[in-house]
Amino acid sequence: MGAVGETPYIGTVVCAIIERGGGFLVARRPEEKRLGSCWEFPGGKVHDGESETDALRREIAEELGTAVRILERLTPRFHAYADFSLTLVPFRCVLAGPEPRPIEHRELRWITIEQAGEYDFPDADLPVLAEYRERVKKVKGA
Repeated sequence: MGAVGETPYIGTVVCAIIERGGGFLVARRPEEKRLGSCWEFPGGKVHDGESETDALRREIAEELGTAVRILERLTPRFHAYADFSLTLVPFRCVLAGPEPRPIEHRELRWITIEQAGEYDFPDADLPVLAEYRERVKKVKGA
């Protein structure tokens, strides 16, 4: 862990856009955690010596009690909040295990990209959502 300017850098964080039936999974953070009650893509920090994909698989098992098959790595995004910064690395995935459970989250929901605007996402997730929205448009031919 280092610092960018005066903001502590927490490192690389991976997240999964788990797709199913034209939608994707979002998870609501516990109120007592940083960015509490926000909706996010499940995932977490990459540990030292761990690959991004191994970290994603580990985090999905820990947070959701399931497994994923990774389809594609999307564009990594650096984001600085007032009190910390990170690099967010998103992956498009599909389920490869049982139905996800909210082990470390308050709630899980399957939503469409059109519904995403109704949810409060952390600022770091917004560029990921924008890139994903463009991919969905291209696939639908819009």
